[in-house]
Amino acid sequence: MTLLNESEMALWHVWKRAQGAVWTRVTAEIADETGLSEQDFAVLTRVHEIGDGVLRQSALAALLEWHRSRLSHHLTRMADRGLISRRQVDGGVEVFLTTAGRDAVVRARPVHAEAVRRHLLDAIPASERAAFERILVGLTLSAGDR
Repeated sequence: MTLLNESEMALWHVWKRAQGAVWTRVTAEIADETGLSEQDFAVLTRVHEIGDGVLRQSALAALLEWHRSRLSHHLTRMADRGLISRRQVDGGVEVFLTTAGRDAVVRARPVHAEAVRRHLLDAIPASERAAFERILVGLTLSAGDR
């Protein structure tokens, strides 16, 4: 196995800086304007969009790619803040949004959209977005095959 050459290493570092900068700016804007952490926003959006307000805890863990104990601890903190609630159902637990949780995600989604546009989409010319998407899909599929 050979080490990365200079141009490969440069590409790796550019990727890390770009991804980190965009992610940091988007999540910071959400936190600053809504008080939601990136983890809160991830949970709320999945339950709101995929589960229509209710989602099995096991399905949520799979969607987020989080270990069950990590999710359980985070959901406890969110429940303490009144954003979600949980109930036992046959063979598992359902997570559902409270009114406060639904209101929080509805307020946060436009903040997220604007931040994504400002920090990612506006930096990619429209003529290059399809190519950018193909590259990202390829990276995702490649990473999933390992």
